Amino acid sequence: MDDLRSRAARRSKTKAKPHKNSARTKKPWISEKNWKLMYTRSEKLRRAKQLGIEYPRRTMLQILNTELPEKDLDMRNLLFICSRNQWRSPTAEAIWRKHPDFNAKSAGTSPRAKKTVRSADIRWADVIFVMEQKHKNRLIAEFSRMLDHKPVHVLDIPDEYKYMDPELVQELESVVRAYLES
Repeated sequence: MDDLRSRAARRSKTKAKPHKNSARTKKPWISEKNWKLMYTRSEKLRRAKQLGIEYPRRTMLQILNTELPEKDLDMRNLLFICSRNQWRSPTAEAIWRKHPDFNAKSAGTSPRAKKTVRSADIRWADVIFVMEQKHKNRLIAEFSRMLDHKPVHVLDIPDEYKYMDPELVQELESVVRAYLES
């Protein structure tokens, strides 16, 4: 059978790829200049605006100082954290939410928590209370830079109470009040 008549030969001729060394396949090397090293400050700012990125990058403290709304000076924000946000921290939130001088929220460190702690919660809080040392360790592991300027207090309240248990309420009121008054 003739080469041109065989189906395989016709296919290979039509799909033939040019050689790598062929002048037709070479493309000129065009690279993006490293604009952070090459240009003056005004050119860098213009280029960053074109690319749609923030330059120079701001630190977390600068972001917190400029973007957060002004807080009411009389009210302090309290964040209570336990593992699953099931019994201890919701109880603390319920107790301290009633107080006229404080805003209170609660969250959990576990992914299975009813409300998992987020960076927005950490930014919101003026004072953070955790029920056990392991909760503080988890917060530091996940939000270390955000906790640099936040007081985090360990209450040492074990996970042996139900929601709004009278003993838990009494213990939370006494321990948290001691931290807030000092």
